[in-house]
Amino acid sequence: MTDVNDHMAYLEGMEILDSDIDKRVMAAFAEYDQERYAAADVRRAIQNSGYGTGRASGCSPQDFAALLSPAAAPFLEEIARAAQSETRKHFGNSIYMFTPVYIANYCENHCIYCGFNCTNKIRRAKLDGEEIEEEMKAIADTGLQEVLILTGESPKMSDVKYIGEACKIARKYFKVIGLEVYPMNSSDYTYLHECGADYVTVFQETYNPDKYETLHLAGNKRIYPYRLNTQERAVIGGMRGVGFAALLGLDDFRRDAYATGMHAYFVQRKYPHAEIAFSCPRLRPIINNDKINPRDVREAQLLQIVCAYRLFMPFASITISTRECERVRNSLIQIAATKISAGVNVGIGGRSGEEKGDEQFEIDDVRTVPEVYEAIVQAGLQPVMNDYIYV
Repeated sequence: MTDVNDHMAYLEGMEILDSDIDKRVMAAFAEYDQERYAAADVRRAIQNSGYGTGRASGCSPQDFAALLSPAAAPFLEEIARAAQSETRKHFGNSIYMFTPVYIANYCENHCIYCGFNCTNKIRRAKLDGEEIEEEMKAIADTGLQEVLILTGESPKMSDVKYIGEACKIARKYFKVIGLEVYPMNSSDYTYLHECGADYVTVFQETYNPDKYETLHLAGNKRIYPYRLNTQERAVIGGMRGVGFAALLGLDDFRRDAYATGMHAYFVQRKYPHAEIAFSCPRLRPIINNDKINPRDVREAQLLQIVCAYRLFMPFASITISTRECERVRNSLIQIAATKISAGVNVGIGGRSGEEKGDEQFEIDDVRTVPEVYEAIVQAGLQPVMNDYIYV
């Protein structure tokens, strides 16, 4: 019988893959020793990136580890220049724009850092089909062609069919549809892909299994390995792309960033057709708890992480969200980030009328779509709403 108190044991109905990616990621996290790297390792990593040599990037996992280490701090300016060069090489001046749309905030998990957690006293809401359509119309009117659909993690209140119907509505208005919802089995991802979803993003939050247990006190999210294997199930289910992230500040950010990169690396090597994306979220204050802030993850450390991702996986998309302020976001899209959200509302509804439910966390950058668009242009970059053609 499954021990319901064991956060490493799958629950009934959770798909178990014949895969060793989860074990390899956990081993990478456990083995990463950030103090073992010295200046010589960082210099070698920069050289292996191809910066200034004209060669293609050849950063190894060891180079990636060095770029994330404390020894890399004195080289941050050079690392940023290398990352910028790599970004322009593969993405040109393009910066992709999108916005998230929250359609429900009911949640069955007790995650102590999240405003949606099931014990937090907030206004709960769920948009019906008509309201979802109104939200999608309002977003489409801004000119955006990509949307990320989000819910709280409640299969009861936001079941797969409900999310699928939201995808079908969104497909009428948008060329690219992403999902950031609760982890599912591969058959569910197949269904959602058929409904119009293109990619799935999942935050592992922290890759430290011991810390993970202390942060996730109840709900399906408590099961660490099931969440860890979500991206692989999504690819098996037919999703074109998958996104990876740790919530920076929950635990040692260097080890979490290293595990995030290695997780993406292992998935890409096994499924080379999959499009890989990174998000780089830092902790933000939430309703009823304004004391939650990123531990030791300052702006310099955030830049280091973003640049390390770019040099390790040059073709990956990197998103910088409205958790960060306007100044930080403007800077990062000039260096290594390739995707930015705009016109963001993290409550339930609110774009087409009065907000029905409370937000997941506080955002920092409240600029509209035209304001973000203009900032990209002023930086000498090219805003891109969509580059997919469906035939």
